[in-house]
Amino acid sequence: MKKLLVVIVLVVAAQGFVLQAVGQAPSGQPQKKEITNSAEYNAYVNALGQQDPNTKAQALEAFLQAYPNSVVKVEVGEALMGAYQQAQNVPKWMDTANRVLQWDPNNVPALATLTLLYRATATPQNLQQNLSFVQQYATRGEQALPNMPKPEGMTDADFVKRHNQFSATFEGGLGFVALQAKNYPEASKDFGKAVSEESQPDLGDIYALAQADLEAKPINPEGFWYIVKAANLAQGDGKQQILEYGRRKYVRYHGKEDGWQDIVSQATSNQSVLPPQGFTVAAAPPPPSPAEQAADLVKSKDPKKMEFAEWELVLSSGNQQAADTVWNAIKDKPVALNATVMSASASKLQLAGSADDIEAKTADITMTMAKPLPTKFIPQAGQAINFQGTVTSYTPNPFMMTFTDGILLDKNLKPIQTTTAPAHHSTTKKQ
Repeated sequence: MKKLLVVIVLVVAAQGFVLQAVGQAPSGQPQKKEITNSAEYNAYVNALGQQDPNTKAQALEAFLQAYPNSVVKVEVGEALMGAYQQAQNVPKWMDTANRVLQWDPNNVPALATLTLLYRATATPQNLQQNLSFVQQYATRGEQALPNMPKPEGMTDADFVKRHNQFSATFEGGLGFVALQAKNYPEASKDFGKAVSEESQPDLGDIYALAQADLEAKPINPEGFWYIVKAANLAQGDGKQQILEYGRRKYVRYHGKEDGWQDIVSQATSNQSVLPPQGFTVAAAPPPPSPAEQAADLVKSKDPKKMEFAEWELVLSSGNQQAADTVWNAIKDKPVALNATVMSASASKLQLAGSADDIEAKTADITMTMAKPLPTKFIPQAGQAINFQGTVTSYTPNPFMMTFTDGILLDKNLKPIQTTTAPAHHSTTKKQ
């Protein structure tokens, strides 16, 4: 939960998403609201004046309990959302947004809050439920936004900024839903709007926009610009991982790496998040067919020196002559490889050995272990391992290579001792 809070706070900070009481009529035109009861007025002013977010939340909750029908109930609810946001109390923040919507179904700050939080708290376990909520609140928010009144005393410039901030949240939510559905054109459109409206660059939206562009078929070359922008916002290992993802997509699209560093330099030095007018990347000419690639590869490289991905290319190419050449060289031979675990049991591992299948999280290796692994040695899904096994068979489509007599290897490619040697007991020879 602590990590989740940090993620949400970072998302909120990047979007400039700060809730404030604005003194306006819900879903209508701004109007001056007057509290005629002096005790109620004093409680209202006291609650809003608290600086500590937890103390402020307590005071605002007390006000709502004491004056449930106050004319400023919605404004107090918005201020309460802001207090819980600053206190990083996500459950209370979300609960308060739902309460505000009960009082004002078209309240834009509450709709934006729920769009943001259901997106940020999505996990594999709750993904479909959260996507439904994000779709619901983002759609309602977009419909309500044109009627959001300008608060009394707010400048036109600040109101435009506030409007764009909420619009970016709703567009980003809809883009998130489209991206999960692999509707890349729609995701690109939604995230493109969000990125253009944000007052501060947002890593999550820029990276998602790059993904939508680079996963589309055909690729939208603007994704190469956005992926560099996303990498420049990332921290630690994430920066290099994002750049490497972009580089691989670039080489696949352009055919070679020339020009990639120019894009990295240009996007890094340019202050604008958006690519310059006319930005594009030339696509590579149509590549040779898999059968032609297989023939060229067999001519130029000894099968025993090929990488696993090259074996996969040849054996699945449809060029039977090239496939036979490779297969005859590796069949029934012990081979040491590095691969990523997709699933594992004591006696069998499903692995991905090529970069493409690792990215797609698709197994291309089935390995039966020489001996069942003790529980503590069974690798976890997603873990990269070294292993040795004997190549026994393969199927070309979908590609799967089968290994037997598998053993785990350490980083020096030495067998890992997974069994405990039996203890030796001294015996006394009978006289």
